[in-house]
Amino acid sequence: MQDLIQRTVFREDHEQFRDAVRHFFDKEIVPHLADWERNGIVPKEVWRKAGREGLLNTMLPEPYGSGGDFGHAAVLIEEVGRTNATALGFPLHSDIVAPYIYAYGNQEQHDRWLPKMAAGEMIGAIAMTEPGAGSDLKSVRTTAKREGDHYVINGAKTFITNGINSEIVIVVCKTAPDLGAKGVSLIVVEDGTPGFSKGRKLEKIGLMGQDTSELFFDNVKVPVGNLLGEENMGFKYLMQELAQERLVVAVRAARCIESFLQKTIDYTRERKAFGQTVFEFQNTRFKLAEAKAQATMLRTFVDECMKLHMQRKLTPERAAMVKLNATALQNKLLDEFLQLHGGYGYMTEYQVGRAWTDARIGRIYGGSDEIMKEIIARTL
Repeated sequence: MQDLIQRTVFREDHEQFRDAVRHFFDKEIVPHLADWERNGIVPKEVWRKAGREGLLNTMLPEPYGSGGDFGHAAVLIEEVGRTNATALGFPLHSDIVAPYIYAYGNQEQHDRWLPKMAAGEMIGAIAMTEPGAGSDLKSVRTTAKREGDHYVINGAKTFITNGINSEIVIVVCKTAPDLGAKGVSLIVVEDGTPGFSKGRKLEKIGLMGQDTSELFFDNVKVPVGNLLGEENMGFKYLMQELAQERLVVAVRAARCIESFLQKTIDYTRERKAFGQTVFEFQNTRFKLAEAKAQATMLRTFVDECMKLHMQRKLTPERAAMVKLNATALQNKLLDEFLQLHGGYGYMTEYQVGRAWTDARIGRIYGGSDEIMKEIIARTL
């Protein structure tokens, strides 16, 4: 599908990168998505291949990444949206976990972890959510008690993307439990550390190919050198980086809408009912016209937020707005696209049903709709 508007957010090098990403997706990703969804996990070798192609840590300078900017990251995220390759945890690894390490880690931490992450040899996750705590990071119960030159971590996390595959995890924990949000720290735990274990692979209604798990920390002893930034500054760090996480969700949602709008147009032009194509019914054309108008409006807003973010000017409230709008519209329009496919929309063969199911999490993760509204309400 042609872009809904004349886009100015991407440079020529971004579009060249898109060609490479699209070739990789069409060859290494799309043909295997059904298998990964059946197995509930993406093989680690796919990560290694992506690393060899320079598709990971795109925003970070060499040797920690491929030396690009958020435009390069957005290109890959859009390809995830175009193909509905929701099994891939690349954006979380490259655009959330690695930037935390780069922004708040020291030189030794950069050199120890980031080149391996760029190569796909060390898969990243971030452990925020806990059973019963949801989006409320102030209520984190996982603790990290300092004992000499080590921290001892105890607690449990759930709904962790890349959890089973993870080889490096940023753990959100309390180093000063009595201080609430002011006692939160970010500490890195590597796979294989004694006491660190991975629970069951969680069964979800969507994102079937993306491994999501529980993580457990039972007297996990890690060096003080695994602390990111300063002790008790973790909540502030999280707040500073969440705008990008929410924009990532919006970028994918917008491209997903556009991709399935075109798929639905193509399907309704071919499918016949009552002696004519489904597209020839006025109801169909009006539904698709409305969808195109709404998708165009969203595209304009998302691209504007991308421009702002590339200038480091995207505010938390604007990031909340774009995520809230993008995910709401994605859910609404995918439901209408499925309806226009009729019974076939409920079959996995046509992808729209899977995309519809996958989209539902967008209104929950990265901060729920209710959290986004609270952030926006503070500016009224």
